[in-house]
Amino acid sequence: MISRHGEGHAHRDCPRVEFLPNFFDIEPPDVALAQRTILGDEVKKESATKDVIVIGGGAAGLMCAIEAGKRGRSVLVMEHTEKIGKKIGISGGGWCNFTNTGSTAANFLSQNPHFCKSALARFTPGDFIRLVEKHNIKHHEKKLGQLFCDGSSQEIVEMLLRECAEAGLEIRVGCAVSGIRRDGNFVVENSQGISSSRSLVVATGGLSFPKVGATDFGYRVAKQFGVGVTALRPGLVPLTFNTEDRARCDGLSGVSIDAVVNRGETAFRENILFTHRGLSGPAILQISSYMREGEAISIDLSPEHNLLHLLTAEHSGKTHLNNVLGRILPRRFVQKWCDLYAPSRPMNQYPLKELERIARGLHQWNVVPQSTEGFEKAEVTVGGVDTDGLSSKTMEAKNVSGLYFIGEVVDVTGHLGGHNFQWAWSSGYVAGQHV
Repeated sequence: MISRHGEGHAHRDCPRVEFLPNFFDIEPPDVALAQRTILGDEVKKESATKDVIVIGGGAAGLMCAIEAGKRGRSVLVMEHTEKIGKKIGISGGGWCNFTNTGSTAANFLSQNPHFCKSALARFTPGDFIRLVEKHNIKHHEKKLGQLFCDGSSQEIVEMLLRECAEAGLEIRVGCAVSGIRRDGNFVVENSQGISSSRSLVVATGGLSFPKVGATDFGYRVAKQFGVGVTALRPGLVPLTFNTEDRARCDGLSGVSIDAVVNRGETAFRENILFTHRGLSGPAILQISSYMREGEAISIDLSPEHNLLHLLTAEHSGKTHLNNVLGRILPRRFVQKWCDLYAPSRPMNQYPLKELERIARGLHQWNVVPQSTEGFEKAEVTVGGVDTDGLSSKTMEAKNVSGLYFIGEVVDVTGHLGGHNFQWAWSSGYVAGQHV
């Protein structure tokens, strides 16, 4: 198929999670109502027991906190960087692709492909759109159900902070967690003191975008409390060429082509983009989430046209091959392709078998990437907290009552185009209904 774009006993006496955060000298958004909710270093060193502590002030964590607050729960959000919603702020080129109207379980990868269905059904794209419209945030559909803000991604951050303030939440920024233990309640040692809660929600994201503070903290918490973590790898990430392919494609950086990219039975049709190091563009980012190192991909560089028919129709003429192919493919790419694989000459000088070979090579360009650009350039982390250890209805750990994992830290990874934000909203919502 081608895509368009139960309670159990608590573990006691567990070792602490050690966590050294990254800090960023960036002020929180200037939202008057929400600012009264945000506290920094001036907070007291000890606080009364909360109903809920949420570790992570991103999309999933804020959604969970808001829903819990609406239910009358006392909630504390701890964010280790100096700004709430940093990944939201840089998403979608600054316009935030905040959901996708067509988001379903088919748009997600997981070792358990059914796990995400319950949350997605209980808080849908339509539900989040209604929240956006409640705050009068203008938005538009770019393509394939992808919704973006007309203004900027900061509007989504400010919307969430207003909701936090209305729900009576406490948010602490620059609040780095140094240890967690279970002693009846969850006790969270942090850079601003010691806090405790009846429920603990881990919403710390994955390893992608370390420049905005991503760490492996959530995975270490899971392991501390006996919850499994699957293998992790970068997803929605550019691919890099080996040395030979990089030399062959020298000079093509910036060339974009509508293509179908295949890996086995998985295929995506959108643009590919040549870079200085390899391949990027939506179709490449999509397929990267499915790949393992050393695997080949096949790229159809002309999905709209049967190139053999096109070439044989010109076979009796004197038009050069590069001019025929240049009608449907970028000329810079065509010139490079001809130089490498089929020196251009008049069409009537090619044997039919040679035209068959040229057409096949363009419809089935096989590439074995050397690697990816890694978590530094990845938009998501593939893998995460094992869904076998979580309730799909509540996101609670099956073996530790009161412990929840939501958002990207979980082994649920969406396709490009707003699906990962929808998972954040949906998983945060369902956890917020139960903490």
